[in-house]
Amino acid sequence: MMAPPVKTGPRYNHLIQSPKVRVIDENGENLGVLYTREAIEQAAEVGLDLVEVSPNADPPVCKFLDVGKFRYEAQKKANLARKSQKTQEIKEIKMRPNIDDHDYDTKMRNVVKFIEEGDKVKITLRFRGRELSHQQLGMNLLRKVQDDVAEVAKVEAFPRMEGRQMLMVLAPK
Repeated sequence: MMAPPVKTGPRYNHLIQSPKVRVIDENGENLGVLYTREAIEQAAEVGLDLVEVSPNADPPVCKFLDVGKFRYEAQKKANLARKSQKTQEIKEIKMRPNIDDHDYDTKMRNVVKFIEEGDKVKITLRFRGRELSHQQLGMNLLRKVQDDVAEVAKVEAFPRMEGRQMLMVLAPK
């Protein structure tokens, strides 16, 4: 025996379980609290369905609506919300401990641009060869980065070593 399909969306007409409901007609007029059967009959007279718009109220609030149209509008609203939301990406900037001033300025312009776009920035400082024994240079560089972006970003993950790399994550304020 197969289970009935799971219905999503608001309950309507005979699916409303409450014996009494507060009813709002198609023009937004409050008709007061009615028995669910009566309300369904009244909605049918106007050629509409009785749709539960606020199931958690006491008694539940129902409206005279066209269910198909109501679902369509709700789906359209959800799609619009999904379309307008911004996903936050993590951009990576790679540096070396003995980076030159001009290169540093270029990388910092990119860091600021990424943060203003609302993305997080992961700064990776790679140590090669003997540089590994001068980790304080890397730490000083990351502190300088931190100070330079202090007004637009906050440090989400403070500098830490991972193998031959030192990592720091910045997030928009």
